[in-house]
Amino acid sequence: MEKNQAAEILSSVFGYDSFRGQQQEIIEQLLSGNDSLVLMPTGGGKSLCFQIPSIVMAGVGIVVSPLIALMQDQVNALHQLGVKAAYLNSTLSLEQVRIIEQQLLDNELDLLYIAPERLIGQRTLALFKRIKIALFAIDEAHCVSQWGHDFRVDYLQLSMLHQHFPDTPRIALTATADSRTRQEIIQRLALDHAKVFVAGFDRPNIRYRIIQKQNARKQLLAFLRSEHAGDTGIVYCLSRKKVDSTAAWLQDKGISALPYHAGMTAENRQANQHRFLMEDGLVIVATIAFGMGIDKPNVRFVAHLDLPKSVEAYYQETGRAGRDGLSANAWMVYGLQDVITLRQMLGTSNADDQHKRIELHKLDAMLSLCEQIGCRRQTLLKYFGDHLEQACNNCDTCLEPVQTWDGTVAAQQGLSCIYRTGQRFGVKYLIEVLRGKDTERIKSFGHDQQSTFAIGKHLDEQQWHSVFRQLIAKGLAEVDLEGYGGLRLSEASRPVLRGETTLMLRKDATPVVESRKSRRRDHRPLDSKDSSLWDALREKRKQLAEAQDVPPFVIFHDATLMQMIEMQPTNHQQLLAISGVGERKLELYGDEFLAVLDHFRQNQQDNNEGVDSIRETMAMYDLGMTADQISTKMNLAEDTVYLHLAQGIEQGRMPVQEVVGLSSAEIGLIEETLLELPAEQRNTLKRVYEALDGVYSYGVLRCVRAGL
Repeated sequence: MEKNQAAEILSSVFGYDSFRGQQQEIIEQLLSGNDSLVLMPTGGGKSLCFQIPSIVMAGVGIVVSPLIALMQDQVNALHQLGVKAAYLNSTLSLEQVRIIEQQLLDNELDLLYIAPERLIGQRTLALFKRIKIALFAIDEAHCVSQWGHDFRVDYLQLSMLHQHFPDTPRIALTATADSRTRQEIIQRLALDHAKVFVAGFDRPNIRYRIIQKQNARKQLLAFLRSEHAGDTGIVYCLSRKKVDSTAAWLQDKGISALPYHAGMTAENRQANQHRFLMEDGLVIVATIAFGMGIDKPNVRFVAHLDLPKSVEAYYQETGRAGRDGLSANAWMVYGLQDVITLRQMLGTSNADDQHKRIELHKLDAMLSLCEQIGCRRQTLLKYFGDHLEQACNNCDTCLEPVQTWDGTVAAQQGLSCIYRTGQRFGVKYLIEVLRGKDTERIKSFGHDQQSTFAIGKHLDEQQWHSVFRQLIAKGLAEVDLEGYGGLRLSEASRPVLRGETTLMLRKDATPVVESRKSRRRDHRPLDSKDSSLWDALREKRKQLAEAQDVPPFVIFHDATLMQMIEMQPTNHQQLLAISGVGERKLELYGDEFLAVLDHFRQNQQDNNEGVDSIRETMAMYDLGMTADQISTKMNLAEDTVYLHLAQGIEQGRMPVQEVVGLSSAEIGLIEETLLELPAEQRNTLKRVYEALDGVYSYGVLRCVRAGL
């Protein structure tokens, strides 16, 4: 009976036709009164695994979460679905606490979110022993791991739930845990008899890209403007200072960006986080202090300007992109200084030797991922004990296969130079010696007389940087831990120096950025008609969200709006068939969105005459007529003809150069001028027209823009 109820609630409350992956089995495990440990990737539907049983079972589901700042948003989202939910944390007044406690005593709640430090208090435990509890859900369970960067000391005491409530089923959930962390969760939360569900770690909609760092800010700006203009995203930096300066710099470049780090006041952090959740098209620049529990589904990219300390951190941070299942980018710049900085930080930390060894192993795994020659996704999944049979064809090393070269001789030269200069100099100085630079400093040390002086002229400075980066990443050279950045040989370097092994190095590729058109194809409508309806539906969603002070995605996800465009429902029954539309949301918003769809259909009928004109323009172009000839034949202004042809260019039906009759150099100049503008200013062509001294008509400019 309860199993049937679970399926009914999935459909009527949450608006989904069927369970995904192992959701149903996990829910049945709880309904049977048994414990579970669930490892499921971000966006995989972890919350449903405890929300549905909490609604079905007698009593209230207690959700332990470290995310005080997000509890209100989580509860608001459940209220939108008609679920009776509340939260208890330090932000509430005594009167608000009293009301919620009475609701618990009166059995009026399905779900209660609570912070671990409040849960373990004697007053809360006494209250919980007076009520019927359906289950305990321990969210972000990896916080119990003392080796992780999300460690929360209060999580260590959550094993007491088993002691105080031995007959109440518990479910621990996380998106990030290697085998060591899984065992630690089981041990510290007393989940020895729990069934372990590993749903797989693959996020196939995320494209992983790691490129060599040259000018990180310039590379970031090019990435944002060419691939993510107007998109929501997260940029991670290692230091608070870099967060502040990067956010300010992006603002200066016309990109809406806000900082977030632990050095800000709680009020400012909360305000920026709230804006990020509420607004579309906002970029948050943050340290690792930001992101855990952020449920915003339409984050289209996560960018790293600095190297994360572990594969777990990288996976968790990049996993905040594309929660809606639509295409997203995980983009990172990585260079020699990242390797040196993190090794120095690890070497000079106050951690004990065991902790340092584990962290060093984690860093080595991260460096291995960065220097990967084969499929990055296969390497990433293998780290977590997951297996991908075929290369993914959705990471940089699959799409742009890495070339390798025999770097044995170069490695021997570099390692020998480290040794012969006394194992105390940094990379810049070593490269100057290898390339035979005539400097006073080199002469003063007598290194111009060493055998390694000028033996590396066959490689340029950038190539030597690549060699040293890979030597350090492979553990053949070590960084001076006293903080001066000098290099010394490791034991692992001996076989290379002796010529006992061949060392293949990766050839650093020149990064290629995708066009906006190829990127946006998977996650927003491309057709101009659909784009207009998309904008209208999003505007309606925004209005409804602002009226209730909730994030737009709480009303409907982007994926739900896209299904509305595809299915064009005309009544409640058809709208209810769309994924993400349950009975409660149909009641609240059905008529509002059906009105938008109906209004759009009416406008489309009125615009048929204009569509026929566009089709006629296209047909004449296909017959070989120029824009000028079409203008004369149809008695239209030439700019109007170009406007029609721009739609054909945008749809890929005709090449830009052929339509406008300009040289590649001229088209390149116009494209460069367009891309230099902030994204929000590209819709008006006046700035471009004036910048190019009016040489090109607005119609021509519009066609070139359509081809970007």
